[in-house]
Amino acid sequence: MKKFQKIACLTAGLACMMNAISISVFAEGENYIYGTMNIPYADFYRAELENSNNAYEVDAVSSATNAKWSKNGEGELFEGSYGQANEDGSGQILGVTYPVAITQEDLETLAENNYDFQALDSQPEAYKIVTVTDGKASFSTVQDENPETFEAILKLNTGTAWGDYQIDVETAPDNLGAIYGAILKTQEGNAYAMRHEQNIWRGEFAWSSGIKTSEPHGNILDYENFESLMGETITEIIYIAKSGYYTTINDSLYIPIKFTNTLEVENNIAGTGTTALTLENFPDDYNPEFTIADNFVITDNEISYTDALAGNYNLNVSDKNNKYADVSTSFILSTEDLPVAYDKELNKLVPADGFTEQDANNFIKNIASVNLNEKNYSASGKGSVKIVQEDGTVDFAVKSREEAVFDGSGNYNLTFTATGYVNALSVTLTAEASTEAPTTETPATTTAPPTTTVKPTTTTRTNSSGTSSTTARTVTPNNTANNTSNNATNNITTVDTGSPKTGDKSAISVAMLAIAGFAVIFSKKRK
Repeated sequence: MKKFQKIACLTAGLACMMNAISISVFAEGENYIYGTMNIPYADFYRAELENSNNAYEVDAVSSATNAKWSKNGEGELFEGSYGQANEDGSGQILGVTYPVAITQEDLETLAENNYDFQALDSQPEAYKIVTVTDGKASFSTVQDENPETFEAILKLNTGTAWGDYQIDVETAPDNLGAIYGAILKTQEGNAYAMRHEQNIWRGEFAWSSGIKTSEPHGNILDYENFESLMGETITEIIYIAKSGYYTTINDSLYIPIKFTNTLEVENNIAGTGTTALTLENFPDDYNPEFTIADNFVITDNEISYTDALAGNYNLNVSDKNNKYADVSTSFILSTEDLPVAYDKELNKLVPADGFTEQDANNFIKNIASVNLNEKNYSASGKGSVKIVQEDGTVDFAVKSREEAVFDGSGNYNLTFTATGYVNALSVTLTAEASTEAPTTETPATTTAPPTTTVKPTTTTRTNSSGTSSTTARTVTPNNTANNTSNNATNNITTVDTGSPKTGDKSAISVAMLAIAGFAVIFSKKRK
């Protein structure tokens, strides 16, 4: 039995007792047999939605992905659902595999159209009752003697990639298990059925109301039945689990209205200036409030700014009346300055001559990608690799999917590209030849001893047009601080990632004489 069953019965009092008695007598009198059936979404939800103002037929879910729709086994992504494959390898999720109670007579009437009935050894904790009339089956609401309620924290996201809205439910019960279905109910008397993949995803709920009609995997989102949800207030979310109903008890959640609009800010030059703002197709009763970084002033068609650093900026527009959803956009302020250099002594990006720590830190914060030996690594988002740490240090031990990014050769061509910076920083690191190859576990850093070999250092300034200029310089040990280029790398030298050289001949001679002396003494003692 489910958690808190006895407490629920005591709380509900006589009504709970009468409900349990009536179900028991009804089930016993009808001589039910129990099993599971593959119930199409339309049949599964029909009784659940029949008392709502917006009752509708719930369709199957088409999936453009070749695998996810079929992950319906125990413990898998869409446990409790069932589907079918299409000829092109895509598929559909058709409905829910759920426990049922049916009489032997009705089961025989269905014959081969029995929804793939699979008998169970005992009465399940929750089930739908199947009745057959004129050879057609109908399914009741879930029969659950002790539905649970729980306090939930609901978080609404109006900027999700999976539709127009997404709700994250926190503090869901540990004993909930797989979600076979869910219903959003509103104070306006409407109910909205959630389906796997398109609406139910790892305990989250997402849907389209007609603004965003496709998602990143290419699936087309059904939105017609969810248009009316905009502007309504959700009062409860009902989960349908294998053990029955779980219903949220929470403060009401208003769903702000989304609308098709144009919000654009023109990219421009960093520093002090103005840039164009386009704000179109907003409702007449939308009362805008703008949020952006400091030192920005917004008028009807223009944004002015003072001492703005290069990089990406976000503009958010919210409705002061809280009727409509927020709208946001981004824009880039750029510069041709290159405020960083690579310092081999510190193994990090540092301010170039003429630039401040703030300038360098801003470049580091905006690094979008690092190209290493012609392989590109993204610095943010899914699958990103953090080659440059927040303080500018280059991490030679960093891994991508458990594989070392640096191969241990010590020969690395690195290009650091940052959002808002027209010119990228390119660095060439070269290892000295040695009998012991370096490894990624012990990368060469500023602690490597200087060598007597003088090698050229290559500094490259690369701009967004793809052109570059290269200068070869000869740098003597311990004199790297004298490099003074503002727009190229400062203090960049060839990094020795090989093993230290052996000592000079005089040191070797002394060592050999000492060994010979010990040998003579030891020989005399043995005699």
